[in-house]
Amino acid sequence: MIMSRDLNEHHNILRGGLYGLLLGDAVGCPYEFNSAEQLPAFEKIDMLPPRGFNATYPAVPMGTWTDDGAQALALLDSLCQNQGLNLDDFGNKLCLWLEQGAYTPDGKVFDCGIQTSTALTRIQEGIAVEEAAERDEYANGNGALMRVLPLALWHQGDDAELVSLAIRQGLPTHGHARSGVVCALYCLMAKRLIEERHYYSPDALAEELREYLNKTERAELNIILNAPQRHHPQGTGYVVDTLWSADFAMRSDSFKEVIRKAIALGNDTDTTACVAGGLAGLRYGYQGLPKDWLSLLQGQAMVEQHLAPLLNRN
Repeated sequence: MIMSRDLNEHHNILRGGLYGLLLGDAVGCPYEFNSAEQLPAFEKIDMLPPRGFNATYPAVPMGTWTDDGAQALALLDSLCQNQGLNLDDFGNKLCLWLEQGAYTPDGKVFDCGIQTSTALTRIQEGIAVEEAAERDEYANGNGALMRVLPLALWHQGDDAELVSLAIRQGLPTHGHARSGVVCALYCLMAKRLIEERHYYSPDALAEELREYLNKTERAELNIILNAPQRHHPQGTGYVVDTLWSADFAMRSDSFKEVIRKAIALGNDTDTTACVAGGLAGLRYGYQGLPKDWLSLLQGQAMVEQHLAPLLNRN
């Protein structure tokens, strides 16, 4: 039985992970699609962009999470409702987000990746959820990675099961093995932060992950570990680059510095900051998140609604 003090700290970590993801997403949103050279100076990257900077989505209220946060909440909701990963239900919830703006602060969808949009359209047309996504090597966007953190927050089994589920949760929209392996690696990184409060980089957990992978997946892991983005992250929408960009950002001394470092890479700023923010939130816990950013985050009543069943089971 977990003592109340330990349970409170566990809840602080889980809450920090989800809010960290949403904060990173929301802070990165106004800067999306800008190159590193087009962004404000590092210290001026903030939830409210500096005067004179043209936000990518000027009509979207500052502090609003994007498709990243919405899909993460959809996954959390599906996991809690089904007491496990039910791909049909999860696929339906993703379609509900795209069709009706579910899991958004204001019921509006203003951003959706091409791979995700194509796959969800196929699901709406009656294609089986596990067959809807593209599976070629070029279909390795970061859409499955950006939303997978709630699986690590929810999961209570062993590492082998977590790896299997992490790969499987990507199937509705991202069917290539490389995307699945990145998701699995990220979930192991998150689990270590939850259990040990220690950050392990992707390469530090690679050999352990290899034990749980099939031949094809092990080959993809080698590609991930030897990718040029490992040493030169660029913050793009390529799933491998997003992983290494988040790892680069995590080599920082505060939550704000992690997010700013992620965004300062440019390009897919909301997703890089979302992925890094989830890990940083686990590292610092909810109590360690910046209060000024939290005060500007939209939709917190909804977040608490989806957090409640997660925290009640722990």
